Amino acid sequence: MDSGNHSTITEFILLGLSADPHIQVALFVLFLGIYLLTVMGNLIMLLVIRTDSHLHTPMYFFLSHLSFVDICFSSVTVPKMLENLLSQKKTISVECCLTQVFFVFVAAGTEACLLSVMAYDRYAAICHPLLYGQIMNKQLYMQLVWGSWGLSFLDALINIFLAMKMVFCKAQIIPHYSCEMPSLLSLSCSDTSKNLIALLCSTLLHGLGTFLLVFLSYARIIATILSISSTSGRSKAFSTCSSHLTAVTLYYGSGLLRHLMPNSGSPLELIFSVQYTVVTPVLNPLIYSLKNKEVKAALTRTMEKYLQHIRC
Repeated sequence: MDSGNHSTITEFILLGLSADPHIQVALFVLFLGIYLLTVMGNLIMLLVIRTDSHLHTPMYFFLSHLSFVDICFSSVTVPKMLENLLSQKKTISVECCLTQVFFVFVAAGTEACLLSVMAYDRYAAICHPLLYGQIMNKQLYMQLVWGSWGLSFLDALINIFLAMKMVFCKAQIIPHYSCEMPSLLSLSCSDTSKNLIALLCSTLLHGLGTFLLVFLSYARIIATILSISSTSGRSKAFSTCSSHLTAVTLYYGSGLLRHLMPNSGSPLELIFSVQYTVVTPVLNPLIYSLKNKEVKAALTRTMEKYLQHIRC
């Protein structure tokens, strides 16, 4: 579409979660606390995995990258949301908005890939325990992790390259607390058919594709666990993947519900977005520390070493 007759928009207005000043202050305190817990919790996970030799395994290598992704995911959206909660001018430039969308693509895509890789790791550990060391060798798990990052960066670059060609000349209001590609598409007055195709491919790859890998892995895991004769054996096998299964349910459940809903800025849509981008990153370190005996033991050892260091 010819944009010569339109005034080009250079910034957007983010409506956020509430227009009530008193509620905004309460939300600022709440989300600042959540953000600080997210960063602190995931940094602790990174430190424990790095320093404790008992956790130098493929599963915890994946988990360390998941913790880093969660810090990035939260840092992409929460700081700007906190700024707008205390600001009268709740604007974001087109360039900053596209930058935010880029890093949301990278973080969300990498997290989905890592969760599917971790599901495959649990499948190899439970269904083929004697061959686990051969299957999940260092070369493979390094390729899986860096492949997850690389694929997500490539996907983000393609979507943002196409988005940079869009012309924004309609209403500049985004009924959300952050920039997302569906919101930008509805504000464009140029042809967005290529953008829609790219977004659909991204959704199929990082949404349906990774979920299918998780589903197939857990279908085999459940079948293997049910074939174990002893109750204690079944319980032990299930405990090795319960933390990951909880994280998968939270991430895919909230993400699926968020993206199946129309982009209207409704309260329910915003709730699922908060769950997807803000709450899940703070819960992951809690899930893996509270439900995982190895991580709890490593945390205890790390704390003991730290206390001994202080006494010395």
